[in-house]
Amino acid sequence: MATTMQAAQVPEAGADFELVDLPIPEPGPAEVRIRVQACGICHSDAFVKDGTFPGIAYPRVPGHEVAGVIDKVGADVEAWTEGQRVGVGWHGGHCFTCAACRTGDFVNCANAQVTGISYDGGYAEYLCAPQEAVAALPDALPFPEAAPLLCAGITTFNALRNAGARPGDLVAVQGIGGLGHLAVQYAHKFGYEVAALSRGPDKQALATDLGADHFIDTTADDPAEALQALGGARVILATAPNAQAISALTGGLGRNGTLMVVAATNDAIEVSPLALIMGRRSVQGWPSGTADDSEDTLDFSALTGIAPMIETFPLSEAGAAYERMITNEARFRVVLEPGA
Repeated sequence: MATTMQAAQVPEAGADFELVDLPIPEPGPAEVRIRVQACGICHSDAFVKDGTFPGIAYPRVPGHEVAGVIDKVGADVEAWTEGQRVGVGWHGGHCFTCAACRTGDFVNCANAQVTGISYDGGYAEYLCAPQEAVAALPDALPFPEAAPLLCAGITTFNALRNAGARPGDLVAVQGIGGLGHLAVQYAHKFGYEVAALSRGPDKQALATDLGADHFIDTTADDPAEALQALGGARVILATAPNAQAISALTGGLGRNGTLMVVAATNDAIEVSPLALIMGRRSVQGWPSGTADDSEDTLDFSALTGIAPMIETFPLSEAGAAYERMITNEARFRVVLEPGA
């Protein structure tokens, strides 16, 4: 067996990707080694590229949308065996002992690890990950399509299923992009009445094909008024990181409605206290989830035929692939295939 692998790493904050040969890592106790078949490129990889996430050690190999096959297990690993199809997402492990972990709230672990930030990720032919960060991957899902489900998929799936809506409720999805095009599919398969919100009419046909019952062009209509005309939304899922656009949505909530925010932005959302008090409305954020949540996402996607729209690139073109993602040129997720 070869002793080195190819990887695309960031040598220091702000630097361009460099293609390097690195030693193939050996799994430590309670770790597994995965031969990477596909790794999605996520906007959050900018944390590594730009050096904006606290505590990153460089050089670092990014990538937290990893799909592949276990090819070696470390000591004390009983749940996984060589040859299993698996995935690893943003949540890269937890300590089991902090206050959050002791209640089973692993996603809020005080010492949580992040794949591709705390340790090298999936822009490589191999990676090692803690066994608790690994999710089983159904045979029905091809590796390139599975990879984005481990971040964009779990984020929208998990937020929607925890937002309080029931089948038949009006659920709105703001933004038909990397997250939103999956959110519309999940919302439709959950049995919601789905309203898709986007700037301009360009994505109306796509939104309808994905399962939306209504389309609201936010450049032509006030989104809050349009949602109220439909009866008011039980849930509005904000997937596009535009704080001003998100702020304009709260008036579209119905009684007991929730504005569920998964769009990661540091800009402030402005909400009137009166708008929350009247109708018992709320604003909530939701992180992606643990490996168990990833398995639920993957299984549901395989069962219902939900898949991301992807563009694939070989690992050698990681820099170009990243630029296509970060400039919003991709439709809608970009995936590296290290074996290609």
